[in-house]
Amino acid sequence: MPKAQLVLEDFLPYRLSVMTNRISDALSRHYAERFGIGIPEWRVIANLGRHPGITANEVVERSAMDKVTVSRAVAALEKKQLVERRRDDGDKRKARLTLSKAGEKVYGEIVPLALGYERGLLAALTAEERAVLDRVIGKLTKLA
Repeated sequence: MPKAQLVLEDFLPYRLSVMTNRISDALSRHYAERFGIGIPEWRVIANLGRHPGITANEVVERSAMDKVTVSRAVAALEKKQLVERRRDDGDKRKARLTLSKAGEKVYGEIVPLALGYERGLLAALTAEERAVLDRVIGKLTKLA
């Protein structure tokens, strides 16, 4: 009986990973050059822009990044004075994260770049294909 063989370039998880890495890398070049931040830092900024006052653990949950990556990103953003940390009034072990004024400015400049990039990607698809893509991503995300 022949052994099963994995054809990596046909393997769905691999193909999705390659696609998302290429998209993230292309987009990150824009904000790396302009703002000096990488993908993990942008994801932290994006989460704090939408959900100010969340904890680093909540960023981990929302972004699917690991704790070490989030911790390093938050530290880098604090060093650049883009993120501020304050102790939670109800639980002194927790720290709440918010964007600083400079962080809000960066967020305000990056959002249109990100949305424009997304529009460019989606422009390659028909309205029907966009709807199918949205449904497929939703289904696969629920299974993961």
